[in-house]
Parts: sequence; structure tokens; C-alpha cells
Amino acid sequence: MVYQVYRATTLGLALQATLEELLREGILTEQLVHFVLATFDKCMTNGFKRVHNKVEIKDGKLRAYRYCDNVWTLILDNMGIIERRFSAIEGGPIDRIKIVACDGNMEKLLNPFGTEPTMENSKKRSR
Repeated sequence: MVYQVYRATTLGLALQATLEELLREGILTEQLVHFVLATFDKCMTNGFKRVHNKVEIKDGKLRAYRYCDNVWTLILDNMGIIERRFSAIEGGPIDRIKIVACDGNMEKLLNPFGTEPTMENSKKRSR
């Protein structure tokens, strides 16, 4: 399952800014930019699949929530967490956190042809 939510992270925004600059300067083509972003989405998703940390929310106040297009967005204030790797480790308070939870069973809807991001696929989609 590949979503584009990681593009809104600091790393994703920096990548997009760099790609836009290289596109403006004529160093990259639009197809290559789409290919790099699709590869970024896939790599971030696969990277987080390998993370096995579990976190419990200890305290906190639900500030806002939204459910749209099978995506939950939760914003919590004054939250405490307990991280569980090998044993419980209590973390310090977090002023505000945004949690985005996406449906992992939506792959066929988002990618009906089952194609991987390749340069050929990027060229076909851009025509």
C-alpha cells in the first residue's frame, strides 16, 4: 500500500522543493520528478513496515478528528506516550501530535493496474 502522506513530512517537503528547483532549471523532466516522488512514497511505506516499535498513548486531549476517504486524522494535545520495545519507556509530554491512519487494504483502489513506479510507467501516465 503506497500513500502520498509522507510527502507532507519535513523530508518529503525538502525533496519536493529540490525537485521543483531542478525542474525549473531544466535539469530534470516532469516524468523523472513523478518517478522520484513515486519511488519516495514506496520507500517510505516499505521503511515504516519494518519498524516494530509500539507506542501507547498515556494521556492527552483529543483536539480534532476527521475521517475522509478511508483516512483518519487525529490531533491530540498534551499527550504522554509509553514506548514499548523491550520494556516500557515513558516519554516526555508532547504538546501536539497529528496522527494519520490510512487503510492498508486500499491498494487495488489506488493502484488498480498493480504497476510499480518505473520510468516507462511515468512516461505512459504523463501522455
